[in-house]
Amino acid sequence: MPKDIMTEDKWPKLRELHALGMGRNEISREMGITNSVISRTAAHIGLTFDRSKIRAASEARAADLEERRSLIAEQFMAVAEDSLRRIYEPTTVFSFGGKDNDYNEHEFPEAPNADRKALITAAAIAVDKVLKLVPPAEASGLDSAKSMLGSLGDALARYSREQDETEDDEA
Repeated sequence: MPKDIMTEDKWPKLRELHALGMGRNEISREMGITNSVISRTAAHIGLTFDRSKIRAASEARAADLEERRSLIAEQFMAVAEDSLRRIYEPTTVFSFGGKDNDYNEHEFPEAPNADRKALITAAAIAVDKVLKLVPPAEASGLDSAKSMLGSLGDALARYSREQDETEDDEA
């Protein structure tokens, strides 16, 4: 069970483990002392922990999650495409009914309206999920161009006003 105190007699062990390149959490487990105490004691005796490995690991985890989101988005897109494709395919509609609970079926050249609505809803939900998982990149620099042109227009208007004021002052 980790402890919340570290006496000076344990500082050499902390220095030794730190010199071996162990991280704060690893030292904490090894010594049985909480992370916060290890951090405070290390700072007090002038030791720092290299966070570049932690940063690299965090970036790697983020990249892995991004890839997994992308794969899930592909699956949702496949569901959307399949749903829309099935609207125009022959569809068998069946039911059980009557006093003998008979099975009846009928094939339509395309999905009936109720099935069509369900397929379109499934496709729309799937596409919505894709857009949430992987938002579309800006298709063009149109917004940037509009912003730049707006700024240029403002600058030209200011320049024109300044020129008018200069001419008025000279007259």
